[in-house]
Amino acid sequence: MIGSKRDNIPPLRLCFHLPRPDLCRQTNSLAVPCRGEVVLINSKHLMKASSFFHQNRGGVAAVFLRLATFSLVLTAASLAVAAPHPDPLPAPGSEAASEAEMKPYAEPIEHTPAKIEMVPIPGGKFLMGSPESEADRNDDEGPRHEVEISPFWMSKCEITWDAYEVWMSDLDIVRRQVFNVAPNTRDKLAEVFQLSRPTKPYTDMSFGMGKRGYPAICMSQHAARTFCQWLSAKTGRYYRLPTEAEWEYACRAGTTTAYSFGDDPAQLDDYAWYEENSNEKYQKVGQKQPNPWGLYDMHGNVAEWVLDQHTEDYGNHKDAAKDPLVIPTELWGRVVRGGGWSNSPKRLRSAARQVSEEQWIEQDPQVPQSIWYLTDAHHVGFRIVRPLTEPSDAEKAAKWDKSEPVQVDRDNAANWMKDH
Repeated sequence: MIGSKRDNIPPLRLCFHLPRPDLCRQTNSLAVPCRGEVVLINSKHLMKASSFFHQNRGGVAAVFLRLATFSLVLTAASLAVAAPHPDPLPAPGSEAASEAEMKPYAEPIEHTPAKIEMVPIPGGKFLMGSPESEADRNDDEGPRHEVEISPFWMSKCEITWDAYEVWMSDLDIVRRQVFNVAPNTRDKLAEVFQLSRPTKPYTDMSFGMGKRGYPAICMSQHAARTFCQWLSAKTGRYYRLPTEAEWEYACRAGTTTAYSFGDDPAQLDDYAWYEENSNEKYQKVGQKQPNPWGLYDMHGNVAEWVLDQHTEDYGNHKDAAKDPLVIPTELWGRVVRGGGWSNSPKRLRSAARQVSEEQWIEQDPQVPQSIWYLTDAHHVGFRIVRPLTEPSDAEKAAKWDKSEPVQVDRDNAANWMKDH
């Protein structure tokens, strides 16, 4: 039995979101951490999902696992803290018990030369949105309101193809196989999210603009979220997309002007790649001057996914709201921030908001269209954050990792059936 009264580990309830019932077939065993223990869920457990469901009707915490053909939801009753990772990857400078102890560090991606540099962002309060007097202001940038943000780390630069393709194309797995390296605990946990990796793109998703050192683009928010889940399992540290409030707070870096360097767009050439200097393509990350908190390309190069659904009034944030998030409930109308290489200066302002739309996938010839790639969003990428205080599993399920509707990749389901 998974969990028991004797050891105080609550039973797990297994629920499936299946494209069709015959997809519940034998799989390799999957290791899932539960209160410091590793519980093996194999095909027998999967086939008994119905009985587990009826035996355990409680439970509030959920960990979403995309396992090739279905989404497997594990719920454990009364989890007040995040289940500890059984074998975190060492990364010097990555551990801190308080904001004062936070330092910059580099997150290695195991078995590859890729790494992601992380910068500490202090907690604090700021005025979110733009004043009515700001030039080129849009109505959805108000009302201006105070928001409190908890401390976190943010990637110094936008996520590059160097890191993204490790997940997208299983490069770490390929390297392990070439060098005959057995998978470790982290690899096994991370493979859950690589089994649900993007299906092979029908074309080069960089569209010839460059790979090594360049920002990854054209991914859906779902793909960026899944990358974060994979990276979290791969490292033992919890990563996600920033909220819209966290993004603007980090972009402003204590400033109240239209841009983090002031109000004059004539200075943009020193800080950003945009329509007037980009040569009609994105550029390598980290070449322009950073903002006051050491973050590069917050203005321009590629616009960046955040977690939020767009609303005209920021989801009616109340004054002094702490760590607000408008949980997405629709596939389109989600927010990207910062503007990109093809945008005008007004789109690059700290408070400027851009909204995803169906036209971003207009040229995708696949039927059904991909849940991973946005063929027409050549200006969209992302960067990641890691909160100083990791939320509990219940909090992740209810807020930080929550996204509706659930997306299922039918192509991966068909391919998985073929291989099993």
